[in-house]
Amino acid sequence: MLAAVGEHLSNAEIAAKLFISVRTVESHVSSLLRKLGAADRRALTQIAAERAGPPRSRASAAALPPALTSFVGRAKERAELAGALDGHRLVSAVGPGGVGKTRLALAVAADVAHRYADGVWYVDLVPVTDASMIAPTVAAALGLEEQQGRTRRQTLLEWASGRRALLILDNCEHLLDGVADLVERLLAHGAGITVLATSRARLLLPFERVFPVEGMSVGDDAVALFTERAAAAGVVLGPEERPRIGRICRGLDGVPLAIELAAARLPALGVDGLEAGLSDRLQLLTGARRVDSRHRSLRSTLDWSYALLEPQARQVLRRVAVFAGPFRAESAAAVAAMAVREVAAHLAALADHSLLVPVTSADGTRYRALETVRQYGVELLGDEEELEETRSRHLAWALQAGSELLADEAVDTFGWRTRFDRLADELRAGLGWAVASGSKDAYGGKVLLATLCLRRGIVGEAQWRFEQAAELAPDDRQAAEALQLAGGVAANRLAGDDAIRLHRTAADLCVRAGDPAAAARNLARAAELWNRASGTIDARPDELAPAALLDEASRLAADDDLVTRARIAAARAFSVPETDEASAELAQHALEVARASGDVMAESSALDRLTTIRLSRGEGRAALASAVHRIELLDPLVLDPWVGFELSDAYVMSVESAIAAGDLAEARRLAERMRDLPHHREDPHVAVARLIVVAALEGDWQRALVAGDRFREGWERAGSPRVPTLRRAARAMATVHGMRGDTAAHDEWMRIFTALVPKARQTHDQHTSAFFEALMLLHLGRAGEAVQRLDVHPHELRRWYQGIWRPWYAAAWAEAAVLAGEPDAAERIASVQATTAENAVTAALVARAAALAAGDRAGVLAAADALEAAGCRYQWARSLVLAGGADRERGAAELAVMGAVIA
Repeated sequence: MLAAVGEHLSNAEIAAKLFISVRTVESHVSSLLRKLGAADRRALTQIAAERAGPPRSRASAAALPPALTSFVGRAKERAELAGALDGHRLVSAVGPGGVGKTRLALAVAADVAHRYADGVWYVDLVPVTDASMIAPTVAAALGLEEQQGRTRRQTLLEWASGRRALLILDNCEHLLDGVADLVERLLAHGAGITVLATSRARLLLPFERVFPVEGMSVGDDAVALFTERAAAAGVVLGPEERPRIGRICRGLDGVPLAIELAAARLPALGVDGLEAGLSDRLQLLTGARRVDSRHRSLRSTLDWSYALLEPQARQVLRRVAVFAGPFRAESAAAVAAMAVREVAAHLAALADHSLLVPVTSADGTRYRALETVRQYGVELLGDEEELEETRSRHLAWALQAGSELLADEAVDTFGWRTRFDRLADELRAGLGWAVASGSKDAYGGKVLLATLCLRRGIVGEAQWRFEQAAELAPDDRQAAEALQLAGGVAANRLAGDDAIRLHRTAADLCVRAGDPAAAARNLARAAELWNRASGTIDARPDELAPAALLDEASRLAADDDLVTRARIAAARAFSVPETDEASAELAQHALEVARASGDVMAESSALDRLTTIRLSRGEGRAALASAVHRIELLDPLVLDPWVGFELSDAYVMSVESAIAAGDLAEARRLAERMRDLPHHREDPHVAVARLIVVAALEGDWQRALVAGDRFREGWERAGSPRVPTLRRAARAMATVHGMRGDTAAHDEWMRIFTALVPKARQTHDQHTSAFFEALMLLHLGRAGEAVQRLDVHPHELRRWYQGIWRPWYAAAWAEAAVLAGEPDAAERIASVQATTAENAVTAALVARAAALAAGDRAGVLAAADALEAAGCRYQWARSLVLAGGADRERGAAELAVMGAVIA
């Protein structure tokens, strides 16, 4: 993506080049801007140009923030720290604030980047105020986004396994215990992981190599830094000034930040003023602080710089210290309780004095405080007894901004995501204070943050924040509401155990709060998930539990409460197998009650059950109609925990139903829309999984290969999670590579296929796998092996998930018998004609098998025409090859274009 931006391509051009949507391009460009610290697209173009050069893997590029100023001196420390990384897997660069730990670490990281095949990654922990957010922050910096059914820590640890990478954890001092715990686990999981931490204190791990970072040499290095920063401020110093500058740097103990602050004052004070002012200030404050001498020097410099400010500028500096990240003048004015124009002028002045750093962004200039200056400002707020009031204003500002963001329903836009990313750390920091101080806003703020996280696609944090809100709720009713929302998010994440636990706990709270209807709805949802989403549940199956939950729900529900009755009816529809005679009656009843109640969620559940029943019966087109109707019901709704789960599932079932019906064009359209859902913005392997399967069936192998690359990269970056519903995509990719004659790629995808299953007992896709393997074997001319692989009669495939693939399996089962010369080939063809008739592709394949058995070349060509009309390019070309004669050459040429080997 970065390379494409560097080629000055538009979003539309990138989308066409990479076979993705424009919205997906916008999402990735936004991610690049955030991760690379680029101000705008032009800056990304420059970064792309700087990284151009000899070809190398994307993983080897160092993901380091761009330097705003040059790195001066420290050649000896730079070499020694690089050497320390050679022999130790955890190195902590330890020293006081402002001594230059971060700049030294980044310089060394750039020097050693070539050692790490999987990259050098930088994580700034300054905005993190809660130890539980360390792993999510590190995962986000690595591009490891939310994974359904997994915590961010699990994803991160799995990513570490087998990687060779350097991880820089910057500013660890306020999170020492949490960082130490995570680092120990990371290094245990990844033998090739090295961590370089910067901190004011060591992590106290037994294998830690502490690298002390002291002030710069007062000789050439410190003077060179002062001279360069003074020149940037507009003052060119001559050689005759070097001795005096050296004395100033010595008085500052060579602390780089102190030197830079002093150099920034040079235009106003001159060397004489600096000498006098710093000398007096240092003498005044000697021994006043219980910190080491170098930190005292920095504090002295900050105090001195602060004293030179106008009173209102001091006020602004103090009050903006509560921001966790870059902020605009309008935001600073709200928190500082001052006029915007006035604050803007003071911010510019503070930047001129190097107390704030201006950051150019697409929506104007923002400012950020270095961590040392931020902590200094917070101390001053305490000294002035302004801390509580300022934090309260900061929280109020963040909550207002969050409410405005929540009111904007256009969540799947570049602008909305950017606004969230900039606000999230402020909300987290503000709510951390709210909880600690017992603020009445803590509960509502947690619910707000959770809802925004869900809409951003950070579903793991959304669930956690809803659970936190429940703990802060003022009463049982509101606690139950928060847990119910958490349960909805858990279901969306495919964390079935969590979802059931949360709904059952919410039901108990509802009973205690005197709301039996809400309790019944939560119990019904828990019972439904036991049966509907059993593949997401790790607990031991308990056939009695759902029935007991439904009985309790029925007892609590009032007869005239149609919504609750509809939820219970939907849950009962899933309580018997779809192959049971009673299932259709239960599903129809649930649908009628849901429509009478007007409850869209209950209607979606009932339609889903109806879809599975139709698939089990071989009614692919009817199943497709009910699945698409679900999408039409849900698409207009605002994304919330309930809608998220139902909408994702509706798209999955619609693609599967279209495959069952043999409507490949519709399957592709739906798979592309699923790929672009906001839920899947951060997990490309989930987004493209169904598209891979459709492209493989169509014969659009180039699209499958591109999507396969996205799948594998996303899956590996996510820590290789075990998600069985993605296995078909891996199996389809293995088949495509096998038919292209790429044995190594085939074997690699089979490894991924095997790795995706979490439990040996989950073998519901074994017949789908058999079909894909037989497809490859038939292409390679190994029909006898295909017969052996397809060892189950198609009529035995009766469950709904088998019904999706029953016509495809049946067609391959018949064709394999014909090509292998099996004596029962004619019987097989006759027995599957009804099974495959509704599916245009499989009906043509069975007709082709019959023609081949009869030696009817015209019949084979007629099947080719039918397959071409159905959009199945591969089978059309293969039909031409099977027809022989002049058509064989044309079919072989088409297969060659796909990259297929010809048996």
